[in-house]
Amino acid sequence: MTRVLIVDDEPQMLRALQINLEARQYTVATAADGTRALDEAARTPPDAIILDLGLPGLDGVDVIRALRVWSQVPVIVLSGRSDAGEKIAALDAGADDYVTKPFSMNELLARLRAVLRRPATEDLPGGSAVIGDHTVDLARCTARLTHDDGTAPPEGAAIRLTPTEWRILTVLIQHPGRLVTGQQILLHVWGPGHERKTNYLRVYLAGIRRKLERDPAHPRHLITEPGMGYRFEP
Repeated sequence: MTRVLIVDDEPQMLRALQINLEARQYTVATAADGTRALDEAARTPPDAIILDLGLPGLDGVDVIRALRVWSQVPVIVLSGRSDAGEKIAALDAGADDYVTKPFSMNELLARLRAVLRRPATEDLPGGSAVIGDHTVDLARCTARLTHDDGTAPPEGAAIRLTPTEWRILTVLIQHPGRLVTGQQILLHVWGPGHERKTNYLRVYLAGIRRKLERDPAHPRHLITEPGMGYRFEP
C-alpha cells in the first residue's frame, strides 16, 4: 500500500486527513512538528508527504530543504499561507505542489495521485562513484581499491568508513557537481540543533579525504567551497 506522511500541528487536521486517506486505502503516518517529520521520513520512507508550513520549532520550508538533501519524495504543501512569496519559497526549496487552506479534499487527493504517478527515474542517483583510486558503492557501503583497468581486487583492499562518514559521503555523492551547504549536511547527518557545528564537518571530511583522495591536502573529488559548503566532483 502507498504510504503517506502527514505533517501538521493541528490535531483535528491530522485526524481528518488520516481518516480520508485511510478510507482510500493509503497507509498513513503522522507527525506534529518538523523534527518528528524528518525522523519519521528517515526511519520509514513514505511515498509522499503532505506538509504544513507553520510548524513549531523547525519551519516547513526548512523541513523541505532538509529532505531534499537526501530524498526526492513528493511533497505537497498544505498551508494557510496564501502569500505568493510564501508559495515561491516553498516551491524553490523543493516542494512539488502547494494547496492553500481552506481546501477541497477531492482536489488534494487528485494532486496526491498526480505526484505519485511520477516515474521512479526522478529518484536521486545512487550506485557507485570513483574517488581517487577507490570505487565507492553506496548500496553496499563498500569502498575498495580499484585496479588501473577499472576492476577491483577480489579480496582485501577495502577501506573502512564509519557510519557517520558514510552518511556524509552519501549526501555528497547523490548530488554530483552540486554545492551542498554545511548546514544541509549537518541537518541530515546529525539532525536539528547541530546546524552551526561546522567543526564536525571539517574533522570528518578531513578523515574521509585521508582515506579516499590521492592527495588529501589537494582533493580532486571532495571539494570545500569556503564559506558555503562542499561539493563532490566525479
